[in-house]
Amino acid sequence: MPAQPSKTLESFPNPKPERDYFVQIEVPEFTCLCPLTAQPDFATLQIAYVPDQRNVELKSLKLYMWSFRDEGVFHEAVTNRILDDLVAALAPRFLRITAKWYVRGGIYTNVVAEHRKAGWLPAPPVEIPAQTTPASTRG
Repeated sequence: MPAQPSKTLESFPNPKPERDYFVQIEVPEFTCLCPLTAQPDFATLQIAYVPDQRNVELKSLKLYMWSFRDEGVFHEAVTNRILDDLVAALAPRFLRITAKWYVRGGIYTNVVAEHRKAGWLPAPPVEIPAQTTPASTRG
């Protein structure tokens, strides 16, 4: 039996919960419907998160994204709903969704929504000095 769209997001235990690391996911074929005209809207969704105890299972994410195909919803609403649903399923340290909507009526729309776990602060960036060539090896 072929897969069906689903609003269920599944997860699995983080294999390295003691470490902050980024998971980046791109969904290049997200679709939903305009709630006013019922015409299709298309977007590329970029999801970046720092997991805590759980990671999202990708097949369930694919079926979840598919579940919006026939749903009429504004860009801002669906972006924030996806953020809320992922936060509810994963309780991540950090999660950002960037929805890049394709042109409609000559206008591109990008919607960015974020979640930060209370008290979580990212580690400061590491500055790596430029590599220099020792004087003895210069021509």
